[in-house]
Amino acid sequence: MLIGAVAGVLVIVSANFVENTLKIDDPVGASSVHGACGLWGALSVGLFANGSYGDGLNDVAGKVTGAFFGDSSQLVAQCIGVLTNVVYVGTMTFITLWLTDKLVGNRVSADDEVAGLDIPELGVLAYPDDAHTIEP
Repeated sequence: MLIGAVAGVLVIVSANFVENTLKIDDPVGASSVHGACGLWGALSVGLFANGSYGDGLNDVAGKVTGAFFGDSSQLVAQCIGVLTNVVYVGTMTFITLWLTDKLVGNRVSADDEVAGLDIPELGVLAYPDDAHTIEP
């Protein structure tokens, strides 16, 4: 419950940071949910693992025990895993977005950006009942 409660606060703090401080448009909060909360979940194993699982899984000899249960080596392993993931995924994302931008472009027109992408990208309104039209 504690891990979930921390993640619930973290997702809001992270989403506000991404939008207001980094000025990155992430309307569904994907970077906060999957990035920040995923990082927290991975580190939580290194903190809260109580030894009730892990014996024999993934060639682990003995039960997995976190820092709060006497073994900080699992937290070190989780930190290495998180750092490796961030470096690899960050690098691959940069390369993919750079290539996409060079090959086909990575932005919509300014007019479509302001008007919304329902019609230009999907061909239909996502929420037609909420559409407002002005009659001449």
